[in-house]
Amino acid sequence: MGCAVFVGSSVQRVAGLGFGLAAAPALVLLLGPVDGVTLANCAGVVISGIGLTATWRRVRLRAMVPLVAAAAVTVPLGAYTARTLPEPVLLISMGVVVTAAVLFIVSGYRTASLHGTSGALAAGAASGFLNSSAGVGGPAVSLYAINAGWTAREFLPNAQFYGLVVNLISIGAKGMPELSGTAWSLCAATMAAGLLVGRLLASRLPERGARAVLLGLALAGGLVTTLKGLLAL
Repeated sequence: MGCAVFVGSSVQRVAGLGFGLAAAPALVLLLGPVDGVTLANCAGVVISGIGLTATWRRVRLRAMVPLVAAAAVTVPLGAYTARTLPEPVLLISMGVVVTAAVLFIVSGYRTASLHGTSGALAAGAASGFLNSSAGVGGPAVSLYAINAGWTAREFLPNAQFYGLVVNLISIGAKGMPELSGTAWSLCAATMAAGLLVGRLLASRLPERGARAVLLGLALAGGLVTTLKGLLAL
């Protein structure tokens, strides 16, 4: 568990996002779909909050309103899905979603349906559901940003704001994960170490390299999670 949190934190510090993609599949395999995803939500709150301390002035609140509002509507549905689906089905679904998200991001998928307010609502709704049920709400927002023509400088603070708010809503819908005090301490220590290492790597690892690492980890996690779900049927 500590290794997954460390890697996810490092990747997010280097790439600007991606804790859920990098760490959620491993956390789900270790803790189960509900606690694993909720722990990823908790980590998302902390990491996004830390990132916002330096970037909050660049948040475009008007652009964030439809994304966050749509996500708030679908988060409870995602939480309900996570609680009610049989674990093998949830594992397979999460693995497929993560794998598909990686492929969509790699393709740079563009569509007119992800432009304007309607596109923001669609992306927010999909992201809220996936964030609450699988811990991977970021790709839907990333695809919206790509189609809206946002630069990396514009995207980062807004993604951090979105991650903070929507992960808080997701935790509110599901409650905190049932972990021991030792497990929480391990998560805190490895997250701090991961953020520190990520900070050191950020100035040395090119953005393209960081992106490749993130997507490679996410793809491997998605495939392994799918396989575990299939074997458990």
